[in-house]
Amino acid sequence: MGSEEDRIPFSPLRPAAPPLLFDIEGIDLEGTAVDLDGIQAINKHRGEAQQIDRIVWVGEGFAQAIATRYVRGDEWWCAGHIPGYPVMPAVMMVEAAAQLTSWMFQSRKIIEYEFVGFTRIEDTKFRRKVVPGDTLIILAQQVKFHIKRFVCDTQGLVDGQIAFESRITGMPIL
Repeated sequence: MGSEEDRIPFSPLRPAAPPLLFDIEGIDLEGTAVDLDGIQAINKHRGEAQQIDRIVWVGEGFAQAIATRYVRGDEWWCAGHIPGYPVMPAVMMVEAAAQLTSWMFQSRKIIEYEFVGFTRIEDTKFRRKVVPGDTLIILAQQVKFHIKRFVCDTQGLVDGQIAFESRITGMPIL
């Protein structure tokens, strides 16, 4: 054992959150680059499966994008996912990010695919809860792109804080 000076004191502080994937300063997070109709023209999700409400911003070549997901109190999971204290299921946060990355991939219009889904999630961390009334801001940044496969890093923000982060791989399924 080391001396008293060698020991690192306990700190109740959490480790610092990672930086954002890209600078969002100057982007109007209340704006709309693509509305729900535009999203649904590419993504096939409907009803309760639809996890992004609008796309706020799209970077050059569809390599980066930001979408939003308003979390409502009347969603199907609210009654049972922590009764009396609804918390958005973590898998749905990742699904929202996957829908944004699928939209980015298909928007390049290199080949028209029937459906693009995610095939892998890696390095996923959940850092804070997301509850009804929150607006989840989803950032996605391309890491790799191929005509039959893509990899994107994603983050979800609530009130300027990172709620989750994940690396998503997707490919055409149909």
